[in-house]
Amino acid sequence: MPRALASTDSDDATLIEDCRRRSIALLQENLGPGGIFAAHPGARANARGYDAIFGRDAAICAIGMALSDDPTLAREASAGLLTLARLQAPNGQIPKFVDLQRNEADFWYLGCIDATLWWLIAIALLDRYGGTCRLRKRLAARIARAIAWLQAQEHQRFFLLQQNEASDWADIMPRSGFVLYTNALWHLAKRLYRLPNAAETRANANQLFLPFGAALADYRRARLLVHYAKRRARRRDLYLSFVNFAQHGDEGDVFGNLLAVLCGLADGPDSRRVLRALRRERVADPYPVRAVCEPIAESSPLWRPYMSRHRQNLAWQYHNGGIWPFVGGFWVTALAAAGAPAAQVRHDLAAVARANALGDWQFNEWLHGQTLNPQGMPRQSWNAAAFLIAHRAAGGMRPFDARQA
Repeated sequence: MPRALASTDSDDATLIEDCRRRSIALLQENLGPGGIFAAHPGARANARGYDAIFGRDAAICAIGMALSDDPTLAREASAGLLTLARLQAPNGQIPKFVDLQRNEADFWYLGCIDATLWWLIAIALLDRYGGTCRLRKRLAARIARAIAWLQAQEHQRFFLLQQNEASDWADIMPRSGFVLYTNALWHLAKRLYRLPNAAETRANANQLFLPFGAALADYRRARLLVHYAKRRARRRDLYLSFVNFAQHGDEGDVFGNLLAVLCGLADGPDSRRVLRALRRERVADPYPVRAVCEPIAESSPLWRPYMSRHRQNLAWQYHNGGIWPFVGGFWVTALAAAGAPAAQVRHDLAAVARANALGDWQFNEWLHGQTLNPQGMPRQSWNAAAFLIAHRAAGGMRPFDARQA
């Protein structure tokens, strides 16, 4: 660990508690009448559209709010989910975001697939942790439509979701076809809602995204996809970020691999292998965590012209190698779920707190992966929420364990 970040256990404990309190305060500040805003409202947030209710952000925040032990946050945790439900598309899709000023839903250029997944997961977990919400009963018809929309995009032999390019949280990255991040969430949603073919989803995800030791599938379509990925992929201890007919992602998708651990695709030894591989890639040094192990270079066949839009997704920036403190919360949660030593979990939780504390507690959206300069929108709600989730995980809770359902 760099000398500037060296600390004692006492320092870490003080910092962690300070970050917990500030996370609660930030979420309280970012609450609006329709739910939690993506970032603190103001001129800059308004100009960039961050003063809206984002599907994935609101869902992750709802989970953190339910686990916060703060009565106000627990009471308001469902508000954003209800706003998203109100503007659900007729076909069942949950919006990427809702502009409250215009009362208008946005579904992104090629469609946003993960807002619907996170919305379903948050509803199930709020009913578990939120006491009297009873959201599953209240929203039963809308939940059924959301599930039907997802099932319409499920491959009928792989039982994995298919998606367009740049249509999940990494919305200017070239992942398409079968995507790890999306299908980890789908597996968890299936388990939480007891949907059919969850075991097949898990087995096929492990064969397709981690093809190196698996027997080839009986289904001839799978053999071709696995064959090319198996020959060319380099990071053999990590799941591929995506697989399609022409390409696969070997950049090392950190969030996707963490969700593979948390959502049940990887169990036991596989979870620990994934986390060891990420540790070797130093994705958590000095702050947890970098979004990819190795950025996609402009010379790569995976590079897309849209990645340079606003000069945002160049190497070591944004989704392409930037450091995201909110994903750092999932890193800590995955370490705890995989049985990492408590001291290591607390150490890395303190490192997430240090990232949030930069600039006098700016809770910045992301940091440059090499210079560590804070970037993006400050006062991000999901930074605070993910920290609260990680804080509970460090205390022994397993927030995403579907077996508790």
